[in-house]
Amino acid sequence: MTDKSVDVVVVGAGFSGLYQLYRLREMGLTTRVFEAGSGVGGTWYWNRYPGARCDVESLNYSFSFSPELEQEWTWSEKYSPQPEILGYAEHVAERFDLKKDITFDTRVESAVYDGDTHTWTVTTDGGEVVSTRFFVMATGCLSVSKAPEIPGAETFPGPIYHTGHWPHEGVDFTGKRIAVIGTGSSGIQSIPIMAAQAAEATIFQRTPNFSMPAGNRPLTEEEVRTRKENYREYREAAKWSGFGVPVPAPTRSALEVPEEERNQAYQAGWDQGNLVAILTSYVDTLAVKEANDTAAEFVRAKIRDVVKDPELAEALSPRSFPFGTKRPCLDTGYYETFNDDHVHLVDIRKTPLVEITTKGVRTSEQEYEVDAIVFATGFDAMTGALTRVDIRGRNGVSLREKWGEGPRSYLGLTVAGFPNMFTITGPSSPSVLTNMMVAIEQHVDWVADCIGWLRDNDVAELEATDRAEDEWVRHVEEVGNTTLYPTADSWYMGSNVPGKPRVFMAYIGGMGAYREKCDEIAAKGYAGFALTPEPESVPA
Repeated sequence: MTDKSVDVVVVGAGFSGLYQLYRLREMGLTTRVFEAGSGVGGTWYWNRYPGARCDVESLNYSFSFSPELEQEWTWSEKYSPQPEILGYAEHVAERFDLKKDITFDTRVESAVYDGDTHTWTVTTDGGEVVSTRFFVMATGCLSVSKAPEIPGAETFPGPIYHTGHWPHEGVDFTGKRIAVIGTGSSGIQSIPIMAAQAAEATIFQRTPNFSMPAGNRPLTEEEVRTRKENYREYREAAKWSGFGVPVPAPTRSALEVPEEERNQAYQAGWDQGNLVAILTSYVDTLAVKEANDTAAEFVRAKIRDVVKDPELAEALSPRSFPFGTKRPCLDTGYYETFNDDHVHLVDIRKTPLVEITTKGVRTSEQEYEVDAIVFATGFDAMTGALTRVDIRGRNGVSLREKWGEGPRSYLGLTVAGFPNMFTITGPSSPSVLTNMMVAIEQHVDWVADCIGWLRDNDVAELEATDRAEDEWVRHVEEVGNTTLYPTADSWYMGSNVPGKPRVFMAYIGGMGAYREKCDEIAAKGYAGFALTPEPESVPA
Protein backbone atom coordinates (compact mmCIF):
# COMPACT_ATOMS: atom_id res chain seq x y z
CA MET A 1 0.00 0.00 0.00
CA THR A 2 1.61 3.19 -1.21
CA ASP A 3 0.67 6.64 0.01
CA LYS A 4 0.69 9.04 -2.94
CA SER A 5 -0.13 12.73 -3.17
CA VAL A 6 -1.77 14.66 -6.01
CA ASP A 7 -3.47 18.02 -6.34
CA VAL A 8 -6.89 16.61 -7.26
CA VAL A 9 -8.66 13.25 -7.13
CA VAL A 10 -11.65 12.82 -9.45
CA VAL A 11 -14.08 9.92 -9.08
CA GLY A 12 -15.69 8.81 -12.36
CA ALA A 13 -14.57 8.79 -16.01
CA GLY A 14 -17.84 9.65 -17.70
CA PHE A 15 -18.22 12.92 -19.56
CA SER A 16 -17.89 14.88 -16.28
CA GLY A 17 -14.70 13.18 -15.21
CA LEU A 18 -13.12 13.37 -18.66
CA TYR A 19 -13.67 17.10 -19.03
CA GLN A 20 -12.67 17.77 -15.41
CA LEU A 21 -9.41 15.93 -16.00
CA TYR A 22 -8.82 17.89 -19.20
CA ARG A 23 -9.32 21.25 -17.47
CA LEU A 24 -7.19 20.40 -14.45
CA ARG A 25 -4.37 19.07 -16.56
CA GLU A 26 -4.42 22.24 -18.68
CA MET A 27 -3.93 24.15 -15.40
CA GLY A 28 -0.83 22.10 -14.57
CA LEU A 29 -2.45 20.28 -11.65
CA THR A 30 -1.55 16.68 -10.91
CA THR A 31 -4.76 14.66 -11.11
CA ARG A 32 -5.85 11.05 -10.59
CA VAL A 33 -9.17 9.74 -11.90
CA PHE A 34 -10.62 6.51 -10.51
CA GLU A 35 -13.24 4.64 -12.54
CA ALA A 36 -15.15 1.50 -11.54
CA GLY A 37 -15.65 0.42 -15.16
CA SER A 38 -13.07 -0.98 -17.54
CA GLY A 39 -13.40 1.99 -19.88
CA VAL A 40 -14.57 5.59 -20.13
CA GLY A 41 -18.15 6.71 -20.74
CA GLY A 42 -19.86 6.41 -17.36
CA THR A 43 -23.60 6.00 -17.93
CA TRP A 44 -22.93 5.13 -21.57
CA TYR A 45 -20.37 2.49 -20.61
CA TRP A 46 -22.83 0.59 -18.39
CA ASN A 47 -26.18 1.12 -20.13
CA ARG A 48 -25.94 -1.12 -23.19
CA TYR A 49 -29.51 -2.44 -23.19
CA PRO A 50 -31.27 -2.79 -26.58
CA GLY A 51 -32.38 0.57 -27.95
CA ALA A 52 -30.42 2.69 -25.47
CA ARG A 53 -30.25 6.28 -26.71
CA CYS A 54 -30.04 9.77 -25.29
CA ASP A 55 -33.21 11.89 -25.34
CA VAL A 56 -31.23 14.99 -26.31
CA GLU A 57 -30.53 15.28 -30.03
CA SER A 58 -27.00 14.16 -30.82
CA LEU A 59 -26.00 17.46 -32.43
CA ASN A 60 -26.66 19.05 -29.02
CA TYR A 61 -25.23 16.25 -26.90
CA SER A 62 -21.52 16.89 -27.19
CA PHE A 63 -18.72 19.03 -25.79
CA SER A 64 -18.34 22.66 -26.80
CA PHE A 65 -14.93 23.35 -25.22
CA SER A 66 -12.97 22.40 -28.34
CA PRO A 67 -14.04 23.85 -31.71
CA GLU A 68 -11.68 21.38 -33.39
CA LEU A 69 -13.42 18.44 -31.70
CA GLU A 70 -16.78 19.82 -32.82
CA GLN A 71 -15.70 19.92 -36.44
CA GLU A 72 -13.98 16.53 -36.62
CA TRP A 73 -16.72 14.43 -35.00
CA THR A 74 -19.84 13.64 -37.06
CA TRP A 75 -22.98 12.14 -35.57
CA SER A 76 -24.89 9.69 -37.74
CA GLU A 77 -28.45 9.89 -36.37
CA LYS A 78 -30.87 12.39 -34.88
CA TYR A 79 -30.71 10.46 -31.59
CA SER A 80 -27.51 8.48 -31.77
CA PRO A 81 -27.42 5.01 -30.19
CA GLN A 82 -25.41 4.07 -27.11
CA PRO A 83 -22.49 2.54 -29.06
CA GLU A 84 -21.97 5.81 -30.94
CA ILE A 85 -22.14 7.92 -27.76
CA LEU A 86 -19.67 5.58 -26.08
CA GLY A 87 -17.49 5.82 -29.19
CA TYR A 88 -17.54 9.61 -28.82
CA ALA A 89 -16.43 9.37 -25.17
CA GLU A 90 -13.61 7.04 -26.20
CA HIS A 91 -12.62 9.42 -29.01
CA VAL A 92 -12.42 12.33 -26.54
CA ALA A 93 -10.28 10.28 -24.17
CA GLU A 94 -7.91 9.25 -26.96
CA ARG A 95 -7.75 12.64 -28.65
CA PHE A 96 -6.70 14.41 -25.46
CA ASP A 97 -4.62 11.50 -24.11
CA LEU A 98 -6.70 11.33 -20.94
CA LYS A 99 -6.46 7.62 -20.13
CA LYS A 100 -2.92 7.85 -18.78
CA ASP A 101 -4.30 9.56 -15.66
CA ILE A 102 -7.30 7.23 -15.24
CA THR A 103 -7.19 4.08 -13.11
CA PHE A 104 -9.89 1.69 -14.37
CA ASP A 105 -11.61 -1.24 -12.63
CA THR A 106 -11.22 0.61 -9.35
CA ARG A 107 -13.84 1.84 -6.90
CA VAL A 108 -13.21 4.58 -4.38
CA GLU A 109 -14.39 3.17 -1.05
CA SER A 110 -13.76 6.11 1.26
CA ALA A 111 -12.60 9.72 1.41
CA VAL A 112 -11.75 11.32 4.75
CA TYR A 113 -10.97 15.00 5.31
CA ASP A 114 -8.23 16.23 7.67
CA GLY A 115 -8.94 19.80 8.78
CA ASP A 116 -5.42 20.28 10.14
CA THR A 117 -3.66 19.56 6.85
CA HIS A 118 -6.58 20.62 4.57
CA THR A 119 -6.30 17.34 2.68
CA TRP A 120 -8.47 14.40 1.74
CA THR A 121 -7.29 10.80 2.13
CA VAL A 122 -8.86 8.66 -0.59
CA THR A 123 -8.83 4.86 -0.34
CA THR A 124 -9.74 2.46 -3.18
CA ASP A 125 -11.01 -1.11 -3.16
CA GLY A 126 -7.55 -2.16 -4.33
CA GLY A 127 -5.99 -0.77 -1.16
CA GLU A 128 -4.39 2.26 -2.78
CA VAL A 129 -4.31 5.37 -0.59
CA VAL A 130 -3.98 8.80 -2.16
CA SER A 131 -3.70 12.17 -0.44
CA THR A 132 -5.18 15.16 -2.24
CA ARG A 133 -6.02 18.81 -1.62
CA PHE A 134 -9.20 18.72 -3.75
CA PHE A 135 -11.75 15.93 -4.11
CA VAL A 136 -14.23 15.90 -7.03
CA MET A 137 -17.16 13.49 -7.24
CA ALA A 138 -17.98 13.20 -10.96
CA THR A 139 -20.04 10.06 -10.49
CA GLY A 140 -23.14 11.06 -12.46
CA CYS A 141 -26.83 11.25 -11.61
CA LEU A 142 -27.93 7.85 -12.95
CA SER A 143 -25.09 5.58 -11.91
CA VAL A 144 -26.37 3.28 -9.17
CA SER A 145 -28.96 0.84 -10.51
CA LYS A 146 -31.94 -0.11 -8.37
CA ALA A 147 -33.32 -3.63 -8.05
CA PRO A 148 -37.07 -4.11 -7.64
CA GLU A 149 -38.49 -4.72 -4.18
CA ILE A 150 -39.49 -8.31 -4.91
CA PRO A 151 -38.05 -11.42 -3.21
CA GLY A 152 -36.98 -14.68 -4.74
CA ALA A 153 -34.62 -13.66 -7.54
CA GLU A 154 -32.04 -16.17 -6.31
CA THR A 155 -34.50 -19.04 -6.88
CA PHE A 156 -35.04 -18.39 -10.59
CA PRO A 157 -32.86 -20.79 -12.63
CA GLY A 158 -32.85 -18.71 -15.83
CA PRO A 159 -30.93 -15.52 -16.64
CA ILE A 160 -31.88 -12.23 -14.96
CA TYR A 161 -30.71 -8.97 -16.51
CA HIS A 162 -30.77 -5.32 -15.40
CA THR A 163 -30.87 -2.65 -18.09
CA GLY A 164 -28.25 -0.66 -16.18
CA HIS A 165 -25.75 -3.56 -16.28
CA TRP A 166 -26.37 -5.16 -19.63
CA PRO A 167 -23.94 -7.83 -20.88
CA HIS A 168 -21.45 -6.23 -23.25
CA GLU A 169 -21.84 -9.06 -25.71
CA GLY A 170 -25.60 -8.46 -25.92
CA VAL A 171 -28.52 -10.85 -25.35
CA ASP A 172 -30.60 -12.79 -27.89
CA PHE A 173 -34.18 -13.47 -26.77
CA THR A 174 -35.22 -15.30 -29.95
CA GLY A 175 -37.87 -17.89 -29.12
CA LYS A 176 -37.79 -17.07 -25.40
CA ARG A 177 -40.58 -16.20 -23.01
CA ILE A 178 -39.50 -13.03 -21.23
CA ALA A 179 -40.73 -10.91 -18.34
CA VAL A 180 -39.84 -7.21 -18.25
CA ILE A 181 -40.37 -5.45 -14.94
CA GLY A 182 -40.50 -1.66 -15.29
CA THR A 183 -41.73 0.83 -17.89
CA GLY A 184 -39.48 3.83 -17.35
CA SER A 185 -37.09 5.10 -20.00
CA SER A 186 -34.95 1.96 -20.29
CA GLY A 187 -38.04 -0.25 -20.48
CA ILE A 188 -39.75 1.93 -23.06
CA GLN A 189 -36.62 1.98 -25.24
CA SER A 190 -35.85 -1.74 -24.95
CA ILE A 191 -39.27 -3.42 -24.88
CA PRO A 192 -40.03 -3.03 -28.63
CA ILE A 193 -36.70 -4.65 -29.56
CA MET A 194 -36.83 -7.44 -26.99
CA ALA A 195 -40.50 -8.18 -27.71
CA ALA A 196 -39.78 -8.43 -31.44
CA GLN A 197 -37.31 -11.23 -30.69
CA ALA A 198 -39.26 -13.04 -28.00
CA ALA A 199 -41.85 -15.76 -28.46
CA GLU A 200 -43.82 -14.16 -25.65
CA ALA A 201 -43.25 -10.93 -23.70
CA THR A 202 -45.02 -10.06 -20.45
CA ILE A 203 -44.56 -6.47 -19.31
CA PHE A 204 -45.11 -5.68 -15.63
CA GLN A 205 -46.10 -2.02 -15.25
CA ARG A 206 -46.61 -0.20 -11.98
CA THR A 207 -47.03 3.32 -13.36
CA PRO A 208 -47.56 4.11 -17.05
CA ASN A 209 -45.24 6.75 -18.45
CA PHE A 210 -45.75 9.49 -20.99
CA SER A 211 -43.81 8.74 -24.17
CA MET A 212 -43.70 10.16 -27.65
CA PRO A 213 -42.13 8.94 -30.88
CA ALA A 214 -38.51 9.98 -31.26
CA GLY A 215 -38.79 10.12 -35.05
CA ASN A 216 -35.22 8.90 -35.14
CA ARG A 217 -33.52 8.88 -38.55
CA PRO A 218 -30.12 9.37 -40.16
CA LEU A 219 -28.90 12.96 -40.19
CA THR A 220 -28.47 14.56 -43.58
CA GLU A 221 -25.13 15.98 -44.66
CA GLU A 222 -26.75 19.40 -44.88
CA GLU A 223 -28.02 19.24 -41.28
CA VAL A 224 -24.58 18.32 -40.00
CA ARG A 225 -22.83 20.95 -42.11
CA THR A 226 -25.24 23.71 -41.07
CA ARG A 227 -24.85 22.95 -37.38
CA LYS A 228 -21.06 22.82 -37.64
CA GLU A 229 -21.07 26.19 -39.37
CA ASN A 230 -23.18 27.69 -36.59
CA TYR A 231 -21.93 25.80 -33.57
CA ARG A 232 -20.46 28.82 -31.77
CA GLU A 233 -23.68 30.82 -31.88
CA TYR A 234 -25.78 27.76 -31.05
CA ARG A 235 -23.63 26.77 -28.05
CA GLU A 236 -23.87 30.27 -26.60
CA ALA A 237 -27.65 30.18 -26.85
CA ALA A 238 -27.71 26.73 -25.21
CA LYS A 239 -25.64 27.97 -22.26
CA TRP A 240 -28.21 30.60 -21.35
CA SER A 241 -31.37 28.63 -22.15
CA GLY A 242 -33.67 27.06 -19.59
CA PHE A 243 -33.22 23.40 -20.49
CA GLY A 244 -29.79 23.60 -22.16
CA VAL A 245 -31.48 23.40 -25.57
CA PRO A 246 -32.30 26.66 -27.35
CA VAL A 247 -36.03 26.98 -28.00
CA PRO A 248 -38.23 30.08 -28.36
CA ALA A 249 -39.50 31.26 -24.98
CA PRO A 250 -43.28 30.87 -24.61
CA THR A 251 -45.36 34.00 -24.10
CA ARG A 252 -48.92 32.74 -23.60
CA SER A 253 -50.92 30.50 -21.31
CA ALA A 254 -52.23 27.20 -22.62
CA LEU A 255 -55.60 28.24 -21.27
CA GLU A 256 -55.92 31.43 -23.30
CA VAL A 257 -55.65 29.93 -26.78
CA PRO A 258 -58.33 27.97 -28.68
CA GLU A 259 -58.12 24.18 -28.40
CA GLU A 260 -57.42 23.76 -32.10
CA GLU A 261 -54.48 26.18 -32.01
CA ARG A 262 -53.14 24.59 -28.83
CA ASN A 263 -53.26 21.12 -30.32
CA GLN A 264 -51.46 22.37 -33.41
CA ALA A 265 -48.62 23.57 -31.15
CA TYR A 266 -48.49 20.20 -29.38
CA GLN A 267 -48.62 18.39 -32.71
CA ALA A 268 -45.62 20.40 -33.93
CA GLY A 269 -43.62 19.25 -30.87
CA TRP A 270 -44.87 15.69 -31.33
CA ASP A 271 -43.81 15.66 -34.98
CA GLN A 272 -40.37 17.00 -34.04
CA GLY A 273 -39.88 14.19 -31.52
CA ASN A 274 -38.68 16.87 -29.11
CA LEU A 275 -39.49 16.69 -25.39
CA VAL A 276 -38.68 20.33 -24.71
CA ALA A 277 -40.90 21.60 -27.53
CA ILE A 278 -44.13 20.41 -25.87
CA LEU A 279 -43.03 21.30 -22.34
CA THR A 280 -42.23 24.86 -23.42
CA SER A 281 -45.18 25.46 -25.74
CA TYR A 282 -46.85 27.60 -23.08
CA VAL A 283 -45.74 29.48 -19.99
CA ASP A 284 -47.86 27.45 -17.58
CA THR A 285 -47.50 23.86 -18.83
CA LEU A 286 -45.33 22.90 -15.86
CA ALA A 287 -46.93 25.25 -13.35
CA VAL A 288 -50.73 25.06 -13.62
CA LYS A 289 -52.58 21.75 -13.45
CA GLU A 290 -55.35 22.84 -15.82
CA ALA A 291 -52.81 23.94 -18.43
CA ASN A 292 -50.82 20.76 -17.99
CA ASP A 293 -53.96 18.69 -18.44
CA THR A 294 -54.26 19.95 -22.01
CA ALA A 295 -50.82 18.55 -22.90
CA ALA A 296 -51.40 15.33 -20.94
CA GLU A 297 -54.70 14.67 -22.69
CA PHE A 298 -53.11 15.36 -26.08
CA VAL A 299 -50.59 12.55 -25.40
CA ARG A 300 -53.25 10.20 -24.03
CA ALA A 301 -55.28 10.73 -27.21
CA LYS A 302 -52.21 9.72 -29.22
CA ILE A 303 -51.95 6.52 -27.17
CA ARG A 304 -55.61 5.74 -27.88
CA ASP A 305 -54.97 6.32 -31.59
CA VAL A 306 -52.14 3.75 -31.63
CA VAL A 307 -53.24 1.01 -29.24
CA LYS A 308 -56.16 -0.93 -30.72
CA ASP A 309 -57.59 -2.34 -27.48
CA PRO A 310 -59.32 0.56 -25.63
CA GLU A 311 -58.88 -1.10 -22.22
CA LEU A 312 -55.17 -1.65 -22.88
CA ALA A 313 -54.78 1.93 -24.16
CA GLU A 314 -56.27 3.22 -20.92
CA ALA A 315 -53.93 1.03 -18.85
CA LEU A 316 -50.97 2.56 -20.75
CA SER A 317 -52.24 6.13 -20.26
CA PRO A 318 -50.73 8.04 -17.30
CA ARG A 319 -53.27 9.75 -15.04
CA SER A 320 -51.58 9.82 -11.63
CA PHE A 321 -49.10 12.64 -12.32
CA PRO A 322 -48.83 15.74 -14.51
CA PHE A 323 -47.15 15.52 -17.91
CA GLY A 324 -43.43 16.28 -17.67
CA THR A 325 -43.09 15.85 -13.90
CA LYS A 326 -41.65 12.41 -14.52
CA ARG A 327 -39.17 12.65 -17.35
CA PRO A 328 -41.17 11.94 -20.53
CA CYS A 329 -39.66 9.30 -22.79
CA LEU A 330 -38.86 9.11 -26.47
CA ASP A 331 -39.57 5.80 -28.14
CA THR A 332 -39.51 3.87 -31.38
CA GLY A 333 -42.67 1.78 -31.65
CA TYR A 334 -43.38 1.41 -27.94
CA TYR A 335 -47.17 1.67 -27.96
CA GLU A 336 -47.40 -0.21 -31.27
CA THR A 337 -45.72 -3.19 -29.58
CA PHE A 338 -48.81 -3.77 -27.43
CA ASN A 339 -50.88 -4.47 -30.55
CA ASP A 340 -48.94 -7.72 -31.00
CA ASP A 341 -50.73 -10.81 -29.73
CA HIS A 342 -47.65 -12.22 -28.00
CA VAL A 343 -47.13 -9.07 -25.87
CA HIS A 344 -49.05 -8.84 -22.59
CA LEU A 345 -49.34 -6.01 -20.04
CA VAL A 346 -49.76 -6.73 -16.33
CA ASP A 347 -50.89 -3.80 -14.17
CA ILE A 348 -49.14 -4.45 -10.88
CA ARG A 349 -51.05 -1.70 -9.13
CA LYS A 350 -54.11 -3.92 -9.53
CA THR A 351 -52.31 -7.24 -9.07
CA PRO A 352 -49.08 -6.53 -7.14
CA LEU A 353 -45.87 -8.47 -7.62
CA VAL A 354 -45.45 -11.06 -4.88
CA GLU A 355 -42.25 -12.93 -5.70
CA ILE A 356 -39.94 -14.36 -8.31
CA THR A 357 -40.28 -18.14 -8.37
CA THR A 358 -38.45 -21.10 -9.86
CA LYS A 359 -40.75 -20.76 -12.87
CA GLY A 360 -40.97 -17.01 -13.33
CA VAL A 361 -42.92 -14.15 -11.78
CA ARG A 362 -45.89 -14.43 -9.46
CA THR A 363 -48.41 -11.66 -8.80
CA SER A 364 -51.30 -11.66 -6.34
CA GLU A 365 -53.41 -13.18 -9.10
CA GLN A 366 -51.28 -15.70 -11.00
CA GLU A 367 -47.83 -17.06 -11.85
CA TYR A 368 -46.22 -16.23 -15.21
CA GLU A 369 -43.78 -18.84 -16.50
CA VAL A 370 -40.82 -17.30 -18.34
CA ASP A 371 -37.33 -18.20 -19.55
CA ALA A 372 -35.64 -14.87 -18.75
CA ILE A 373 -36.34 -11.80 -16.60
CA VAL A 374 -35.33 -8.20 -17.30
CA PHE A 375 -35.31 -5.59 -14.54
CA ALA A 376 -35.88 -2.15 -16.08
CA THR A 377 -36.24 -0.64 -12.63
CA GLY A 378 -34.10 2.47 -12.91
CA PHE A 379 -31.64 4.05 -10.52
CA ASP A 380 -31.03 5.43 -7.06
CA ALA A 381 -30.77 8.78 -8.80
CA MET A 382 -28.86 11.93 -7.95
CA THR A 383 -27.55 10.87 -4.52
CA GLY A 384 -26.92 7.11 -4.85
CA ALA A 385 -23.41 7.34 -6.28
CA LEU A 386 -22.42 10.00 -3.75
CA THR A 387 -23.61 8.25 -0.60
CA ARG A 388 -22.31 4.91 -1.83
CA VAL A 389 -18.78 6.13 -1.03
CA ASP A 390 -17.96 6.57 2.67
CA ILE A 391 -17.23 10.30 2.51
CA ARG A 392 -16.37 11.91 5.84
CA GLY A 393 -15.91 15.65 6.17
CA ARG A 394 -15.12 17.89 9.07
CA ASN A 395 -15.17 16.15 12.48
CA GLY A 396 -15.72 12.77 10.83
CA VAL A 397 -19.34 13.46 9.86
CA SER A 398 -20.37 11.26 6.93
CA LEU A 399 -22.17 12.58 3.86
CA ARG A 400 -24.68 9.75 4.31
CA GLU A 401 -25.43 11.06 7.81
CA LYS A 402 -25.58 14.69 6.70
CA TRP A 403 -28.09 13.78 3.99
CA GLY A 404 -30.17 11.54 6.22
CA GLU A 405 -33.26 13.71 5.69
CA GLY A 406 -32.45 14.59 2.09
CA PRO A 407 -29.54 16.12 0.16
CA ARG A 408 -28.35 19.59 1.11
CA SER A 409 -25.79 21.54 -0.89
CA TYR A 410 -24.72 24.99 -1.95
CA LEU A 411 -25.37 25.35 -5.69
CA GLY A 412 -25.29 21.57 -6.13
CA LEU A 413 -21.52 22.04 -6.27
CA THR A 414 -20.38 21.98 -2.63
CA VAL A 415 -21.58 20.78 0.77
CA ALA A 416 -21.18 22.57 4.09
CA GLY A 417 -18.91 20.56 6.37
CA PHE A 418 -17.02 19.04 3.43
CA PRO A 419 -14.25 21.51 2.52
CA ASN A 420 -12.47 21.36 -0.83
CA MET A 421 -14.97 18.81 -2.12
CA PHE A 422 -17.00 19.38 -5.28
CA THR A 423 -19.91 17.47 -6.81
CA ILE A 424 -20.45 17.67 -10.57
CA THR A 425 -24.17 18.00 -11.44
CA GLY A 426 -24.98 17.29 -7.82
CA PRO A 427 -28.36 17.56 -6.08
CA SER A 428 -29.86 21.08 -6.15
CA SER A 429 -28.31 21.91 -9.54
CA PRO A 430 -30.14 21.88 -12.91
CA SER A 431 -28.47 18.57 -13.94
CA VAL A 432 -31.21 16.11 -14.99
CA LEU A 433 -33.64 18.90 -15.89
CA THR A 434 -31.36 20.19 -18.60
CA ASN A 435 -29.03 19.02 -21.37
CA MET A 436 -26.47 17.18 -19.26
CA MET A 437 -23.56 18.14 -21.50
CA VAL A 438 -24.31 21.84 -21.00
CA ALA A 439 -24.68 21.31 -17.25
CA ILE A 440 -21.46 19.27 -17.05
CA GLU A 441 -19.37 21.88 -18.85
CA GLN A 442 -20.73 24.68 -16.68
CA HIS A 443 -19.99 22.77 -13.47
CA VAL A 444 -16.54 21.59 -14.51
CA ASP A 445 -15.54 25.08 -15.66
CA TRP A 446 -16.77 26.59 -12.40
CA VAL A 447 -14.87 24.02 -10.31
CA ALA A 448 -11.68 24.39 -12.34
CA ASP A 449 -11.83 28.20 -12.17
CA CYS A 450 -12.49 28.02 -8.43
CA ILE A 451 -9.50 25.76 -7.79
CA GLY A 452 -7.36 28.08 -9.93
CA TRP A 453 -8.55 31.11 -7.95
CA LEU A 454 -7.81 29.40 -4.63
CA ARG A 455 -4.31 28.56 -5.84
CA ASP A 456 -3.63 32.07 -7.12
CA ASN A 457 -4.89 33.66 -3.90
CA ASP A 458 -3.11 31.28 -1.50
CA VAL A 459 -6.34 29.88 -0.06
CA ALA A 460 -5.93 26.47 1.57
CA GLU A 461 -9.57 25.67 2.19
CA LEU A 462 -12.95 26.56 0.71
CA GLU A 463 -16.12 25.51 2.49
CA ALA A 464 -19.75 26.46 1.98
CA THR A 465 -21.22 28.17 5.03
CA ASP A 466 -24.28 26.70 6.72
CA ARG A 467 -26.17 29.92 6.03
CA ALA A 468 -25.39 29.92 2.30
CA GLU A 469 -26.35 26.25 2.06
CA ASP A 470 -29.61 26.83 3.96
CA GLU A 471 -30.52 29.76 1.72
CA TRP A 472 -29.80 27.77 -1.46
CA VAL A 473 -31.78 24.74 -0.27
CA ARG A 474 -34.69 27.05 0.57
CA HIS A 475 -34.44 28.75 -2.84
CA VAL A 476 -34.40 25.42 -4.70
CA GLU A 477 -37.49 24.31 -2.76
CA GLU A 478 -39.32 27.59 -3.33
CA VAL A 479 -38.67 27.54 -7.08
CA GLY A 480 -39.64 23.87 -7.24
CA ASN A 481 -42.91 24.59 -5.45
CA THR A 482 -43.92 27.08 -8.15
CA THR A 483 -44.11 24.05 -10.48
CA LEU A 484 -45.98 20.76 -10.56
CA TYR A 485 -42.83 18.64 -10.14
CA PRO A 486 -43.24 18.04 -6.37
CA THR A 487 -46.78 16.67 -6.92
CA ALA A 488 -45.44 13.56 -8.66
CA ASP A 489 -43.83 10.49 -7.13
CA SER A 490 -40.73 10.32 -9.34
CA TRP A 491 -37.03 9.66 -9.12
CA TYR A 492 -36.65 13.45 -9.23
CA MET A 493 -38.21 13.28 -5.75
CA GLY A 494 -36.43 10.10 -4.66
CA SER A 495 -39.83 8.40 -4.52
CA ASN A 496 -38.69 5.32 -6.44
CA VAL A 497 -36.39 4.16 -3.62
CA PRO A 498 -38.12 2.85 -0.46
CA GLY A 499 -37.11 4.83 2.62
CA LYS A 500 -35.40 7.59 0.66
CA PRO A 501 -36.40 11.09 1.84
CA ARG A 502 -38.90 12.73 -0.49
CA VAL A 503 -37.09 15.87 -1.67
CA PHE A 504 -37.14 17.58 -5.06
CA MET A 505 -33.48 17.06 -5.92
CA ALA A 506 -32.99 19.25 -9.00
CA TYR A 507 -33.07 23.00 -9.64
CA ILE A 508 -35.85 24.04 -12.01
CA GLY A 509 -34.88 27.72 -12.18
CA GLY A 510 -33.24 27.21 -15.57
CA MET A 511 -29.69 26.65 -16.80
CA GLY A 512 -29.15 30.28 -17.79
CA ALA A 513 -30.37 31.71 -14.48
CA TYR A 514 -28.30 29.16 -12.58
CA ARG A 515 -25.18 30.00 -14.58
CA GLU A 516 -25.70 33.68 -13.84
CA LYS A 517 -25.95 32.97 -10.11
CA CYS A 518 -22.79 30.83 -10.09
CA ASP A 519 -20.87 33.49 -12.03
CA GLU A 520 -22.04 36.17 -9.61
CA ILE A 521 -20.86 34.19 -6.59
CA ALA A 522 -17.42 33.64 -8.14
CA ALA A 523 -17.13 37.32 -9.13
CA LYS A 524 -17.73 38.30 -5.51
CA GLY A 525 -14.71 36.31 -4.34
CA TYR A 526 -16.80 33.18 -3.74
CA ALA A 527 -19.55 34.67 -1.63
CA GLY A 528 -21.17 32.19 0.73
CA PHE A 529 -17.92 30.32 1.31
CA ALA A 530 -15.58 30.38 4.30
CA LEU A 531 -12.01 30.76 3.05
CA THR A 532 -8.95 29.70 5.04
CA PRO A 533 -5.61 31.16 3.87
CA GLU A 534 -2.50 29.08 3.46
CA PRO A 535 -0.36 29.23 6.64
CA GLU A 536 2.54 31.63 6.31
CA SER A 537 5.86 29.89 5.94
CA VAL A 538 8.13 30.14 8.97
CA PRO A 539 11.68 31.41 8.22
CA ALA A 540 14.43 28.90 8.90
